[in-house]
Amino acid sequence: MKIITQSNQMDKAVHTGVGLGNFDGLHIGHMALLNTLISECRMNGLASVVYTFRKHPENILRKNLVNPLITSGEQKIRILEAHDIDWLYYQDFDENFSRLSPEDFVKDILVDGLNMKLAVVGFNYRFGYMGKGEPELLKRLGDKYGFRVIVIPPVRVNSEIVSSTLIREYIRKGKMERVFQLLGRHFSLKGTVVDGRRIGRTLGFPTANIIADPEMVVPANGVYITKTLSRGRWLNSVTNVGYAPTVRGRENRFSIETHILDCDEDLYGSEIEVSFFTKLRGEKRFESIDALKKQVMEDIEHARRYWEVFR
Repeated sequence: MKIITQSNQMDKAVHTGVGLGNFDGLHIGHMALLNTLISECRMNGLASVVYTFRKHPENILRKNLVNPLITSGEQKIRILEAHDIDWLYYQDFDENFSRLSPEDFVKDILVDGLNMKLAVVGFNYRFGYMGKGEPELLKRLGDKYGFRVIVIPPVRVNSEIVSSTLIREYIRKGKMERVFQLLGRHFSLKGTVVDGRRIGRTLGFPTANIIADPEMVVPANGVYITKTLSRGRWLNSVTNVGYAPTVRGRENRFSIETHILDCDEDLYGSEIEVSFFTKLRGEKRFESIDALKKQVMEDIEHARRYWEVFR
């Protein structure tokens, strides 16, 4: 897959099919769109292009983090490469771009720039100035400029329409099983292991602490059964998200701390990815360190029983 940021980086002789959207999360609704795009492009001799933005347009327009990311840019690239997309077009969204009318966007960027012959969009796709463009307008512009439009209907799971907004809500509530159903994979956070106070090691449960990308959504505070990718291996783990009130007191420092089962490697400075499977319990302040240690041992035992099914 080739990544471009300007349409002049495309071969003008190549006809394309373009999947349009923010694609935050690349959830099962997005994958339905991409599977259609890939299939149609292969049958019609088109190069497949995913056209999306580096940053969520709402975050740029409002100048703050309105919609934290479900999938990092690196994760998005990895997933798209696995699905044999030919091109990823990362559009920088700025004030000038936001003023493009729907028709100018289609003609200047998609038709003239990408030589688009097929557009694949979701049922709620919006484009152009103030999001005034919608699928029906795109179809009319397709008739005018010579491209076909496929609109993907909503994908539902247990009566809920799958959307990035809904998935963010479930992540924030810690309902990771539901996130898995809607996302089609386990939600994960990636970061470099930083040196903390090493309290976990003192208690007998060493942890790898990461600082997640501030643009990423973070699960609700609590303890989770997780798997951790470290040095090429997925390892069983337990992760605490929150402030560890028993050992930190009034320090009020947020952290994501992962105890990897049966592993005592020094991971400081290395990069790990923590994948969330299910929430064990909420975060709480214990009356004593001994009470905390007892609970952590129970959490670890619970995790071991959880993973027994895969042995």
